[in-house]
Amino acid sequence: MTPETMKAVRVHRYGPPDDSLVYEDVPTPRAGAGQVLVRNEAAGINFADIEQRRNNYPFQPPLPHILGGEFAGTVESVGDGVSAVDVGERVFGFLSGATPAGYAQYVVTSADSVYSLPAGLGYAESTALLVQGLTAYFLLRDGVRLADGDSILILAAAGGLGSIAVQLAKIMGARRVIGAASTAEKRRLVSELGADATIDYTQPDWHRQVLDCTDQRGVDAALVNVGGDAFTQSIASLAPFGRLSAYGGADKSTPVIDFDAEFKAGRLNANQTLGFFSLYPYLPDRAALRSVLAELTSHVAEGRLRIRADLTLPLSQAAEAHRLIENRMTTGKAVLLPWAD
Repeated sequence: MTPETMKAVRVHRYGPPDDSLVYEDVPTPRAGAGQVLVRNEAAGINFADIEQRRNNYPFQPPLPHILGGEFAGTVESVGDGVSAVDVGERVFGFLSGATPAGYAQYVVTSADSVYSLPAGLGYAESTALLVQGLTAYFLLRDGVRLADGDSILILAAAGGLGSIAVQLAKIMGARRVIGAASTAEKRRLVSELGADATIDYTQPDWHRQVLDCTDQRGVDAALVNVGGDAFTQSIASLAPFGRLSAYGGADKSTPVIDFDAEFKAGRLNANQTLGFFSLYPYLPDRAALRSVLAELTSHVAEGRLRIRADLTLPLSQAAEAHRLIENRMTTGKAVLLPWAD
């Protein structure tokens, strides 16, 4: 019997984690026509959740609202017209609709937003394949058009998205993967994941390390999740005809191109391509998402892709999880466990 109420974390006001996130009882949702109700075993955390909590996100539901766009668990019930999903089936997926969302013990979403969870893949680990795994895949395939034999620079390479991108780049045929991370421990992790070289991008003029790793040629591709100086130095790390894709904007600094400086450095003659990437245009194509998720889970099953869910906390500690992410103290995927309290 599904309970009438459930535990959830809601944003009551915008601001710091302790001021805005409230762990409380709310009504349990019910599956309507074309929907499924899932007993949620793992709520994936993404930086978009933090941006929503800060009121920096373009799509904001009315307050109070439940955060989180990812879930993994078992199907509790199905609504009218649902035949492709069975009660008791292990699934993972996205939330469709504003509320209620993923930081909760139960979630409701459309039946076409859930994907069967293969045996052997844990709930927490599976959430890493959703926003972060899909973004890494499409960034490499479309954002920088990674080709066999390319070299690539990946910033924040120890994070949830970066750690997947390092491995996928090798799977897709990259000749040389250079992972950038801020601490020695993070760089050790990136090396374990298969990076050919690592650099410390907290150092001044760190792009020179990239050039040293590529015989002064630079990289063919770069994945960049910040603006400011890191963005500028990433451009300086590119080879002629190199492609850079910026995403996320984790540090909120604006990517700026100093055309005069770039001209003097000779890079305006290098035919480099800079672009901005978002997962959102891909989300309506459920068939494409299903195909890519099947490919990613296959890589996991074959041992070619290692998923790290290094931070797992009870749902009641959502504020602490946000603090750790904001202070850059996490590696791999961060996940909340709704039934751990």
